Amino acid sequence: MLFVDVRGSSQLARELGAAGFGKLMNRFYKATSKVLVETDAYIDKFVGDAVIGLYLPLFTGKEHASLAVDAAQQILKATGHALPGDEWLPVGVGVHTGTAYVGTVSGAEDSISDITALGESVNIAARLSSAAAAGEALISDAAWTASNLEDHGSVRREIELRGIASPVGVRSVRA
Repeated sequence: MLFVDVRGSSQLARELGAAGFGKLMNRFYKATSKVLVETDAYIDKFVGDAVIGLYLPLFTGKEHASLAVDAAQQILKATGHALPGDEWLPVGVGVHTGTAYVGTVSGAEDSISDITALGESVNIAARLSSAAAAGEALISDAAWTASNLEDHGSVRREIELRGIASPVGVRSVRA
């Protein structure tokens, strides 16, 4: 699971006004969606200033974790975080691998209202995104191990996440 979240969106909305902020968010949605589609993610949803992508092994195969980690870095690059001063939007990304319910949920009497992912693994990915600094991707140890990627300068640490019982080991990755 990959969550990407805009930092300081309330302030940006105030500064840019509704139309300007809408234009900026559309640019963000397009840039993020392009990366997610190119890396075989299922785009779960746009939620305000966040985008959720799912890397389902059924569709992506054994490469699901490495695709998600690659997407996290590509999203940071697509939002200008590859070079200092080029950032056009401050975003943080969280990536986690684990078991989740992925399927339909209903709202009104027996009608399908949405397809989504639910469970603690989803919550961990969301919390990692919230904990990431602008221009940073926090990759859980579970996702990092499953990705089989070589370590090229990532920083490992343990972080406390709201609502999660134990600290989560993560790798901090930049573009």
